[in-house]
Amino acid sequence: MKNNRGRLWIVTGLLLLAAALCLTGYNLCDSRRAGQTARQTVGVLRRSLPAASQTPHGSGAERLPELPDYVLHPDMEMPTQTVDGTEYIGILSIPALELELPVISRWSDSGLRLAPCRYSGSAYRDDMVIAGHNYVTHFGGLKRLSAGDTVTFTDMRGNIFSYTVAELETLRPFEVEQMQSGDWDLTLFTCTTDSRSRVTVRCVRNGA
Repeated sequence: MKNNRGRLWIVTGLLLLAAALCLTGYNLCDSRRAGQTARQTVGVLRRSLPAASQTPHGSGAERLPELPDYVLHPDMEMPTQTVDGTEYIGILSIPALELELPVISRWSDSGLRLAPCRYSGSAYRDDMVIAGHNYVTHFGGLKRLSAGDTVTFTDMRGNIFSYTVAELETLRPFEVEQMQSGDWDLTLFTCTTDSRSRVTVRCVRNGA
């Protein structure tokens, strides 16, 4: 009887180990797929940006720059670009993590599997919150950021918003008000691997 019980525990342990390995393998494959999709989408979005936004200023006769529409109308909707049926509002770059990711206009569970999503707010009002999956190829590395790191966001009209990481917080999953509170120009967040908390990165806009 004892031998049978021992064998049962061994078999159960092996099955649990196999299940854990399968889950880890699935997550790695899903992360790789998400990263490849994000890179392809960034390429499409880059090609659709206005040509002037990709050319440095300062050559030839200087003209006084016109104020962008969002400065005059900060409550305006952020323009979008549709790629494969999904609307994107721009491109997020995090040099310290060597990441360049498209940002989906509206948050959804299915959207998070493709790319980070705007959770709330707007870059124009300096209150944008972006959620991302904890894939290694998405926001899994947020915990490695430090105060002083640079983050940039480029909207679909080519306006570039530059931010500096101010601090990192750890919030509980249901602290929605805390996520959106405070005088932060940009907030990035993702769930930890065990989903018990959220890694939250607070940023301030340079020159704001």
